[in-house]
Amino acid sequence: MNAPIPTNTEQALCRACSTPLEHTFVDLGKSPPCEAFLRADQLEQGEIFYPLHALVCSECFLVQLKDYVDADSIFDDYAYFSSFSDSWLEHARQYCADMTERFGLTRDSFCVEVASNDGYLLQNFVRAKIRCLGIEPSWTVAEAALEVGVPSMQQFFSRETARAVREEHGRADLMTANNVVAHVPDINDFVGGFQELLAPEGVVTLEFPHLARLMDQVQYDTIYHEHFSYLSFGVLSGILKNQGLTVFDVQELKTHGGSLRVFAQLNDSGTQEINKSVKALLKEEKRLGFKELRTYLKFTELVERSKRETLKFLIQAKEEEKNVVAYGAPGKGNTLLNYCGVRSDLIEFAVDRNPYKHGRFTPGTQIPIFPPEALEEARPDYIFILPWNLEREIRKQLAYVRDWGAKFVIPIPEIQILG
Repeated sequence: MNAPIPTNTEQALCRACSTPLEHTFVDLGKSPPCEAFLRADQLEQGEIFYPLHALVCSECFLVQLKDYVDADSIFDDYAYFSSFSDSWLEHARQYCADMTERFGLTRDSFCVEVASNDGYLLQNFVRAKIRCLGIEPSWTVAEAALEVGVPSMQQFFSRETARAVREEHGRADLMTANNVVAHVPDINDFVGGFQELLAPEGVVTLEFPHLARLMDQVQYDTIYHEHFSYLSFGVLSGILKNQGLTVFDVQELKTHGGSLRVFAQLNDSGTQEINKSVKALLKEEKRLGFKELRTYLKFTELVERSKRETLKFLIQAKEEEKNVVAYGAPGKGNTLLNYCGVRSDLIEFAVDRNPYKHGRFTPGTQIPIFPPEALEEARPDYIFILPWNLEREIRKQLAYVRDWGAKFVIPIPEIQILG
């Protein structure tokens, strides 16, 4: 059921530049927080549904959600553990090796990761005996990091947090923030924290899903309450500049459906030369229309078409008496399930590698979640891959489903059925 939501009569303002927000990017209706998985004893207690309405700033073009859900409630008991993805672990290992070589990190260096999760990345620096610290707001995953020997503190990152770390540990030579800058309601205070903690010739790297890929691949399911912002390169570069940091390089990555890795240094003391990739990507975003409001206003039509295709496939499978189950129960999957109104009548159950989710139910749609072994017992006709960004890894893990002729279904950007 939809619980009543307090009416917010205040004009929503852009979290980056404070311009009044008046234009819809896409409205996905209402859903619970995407990581609020339910225990069996909670199924009849009712859930709180919040608007999932993304707006775009007409001045700086930051795509964003209003603060419908408090960040403390989202990240207090968090169910996402990075270490359950083999490809992401390899991505982190390669990153640490590359940064060590490129920036000459030694045992005298100090590396800080913001939103360090379960220590998936920093464990590589620990093994190399490079001093490091993880800053993680969720006690659930911060404890997991400590258990594997990664120094960690449970805290939201901000200017205040950065000053406290600087006083205790000194300034950082490398600061890392993967898939977190979109998660913070006060993006200026968050980015300002890097300026507070970074050493004079230090480097910040930030990875985040690229808005250009979200739009051209119709990745609407990556919009959920813990993602407050959806970033283009130009928008983030401007925010960094305003908070004392200059971008000197950018790399395009395949992770999470298409991401950017941005490198930045202090405005006044950085020594890195500006790579030509910076100007090239800014030029490309301008070509794509990222400086024109009308570009953003076209997205809703694409999302509605994707929803119709998803429901058409699931309804047809049901009418043909085919069994459909989901692989994975990620945050993006819960956005898709709630927006499309898919429940266990269309997708019987989901499986996930994360033991935390076993025996629980997806928020809003209340689809049961089991260990991956349930697939072999059920032998479904279709396996609907909700974490589509890990499609290759998952298909490799599930090669055995060929024994009974199961097919994989990829929902984004459009329905694909793969043998």
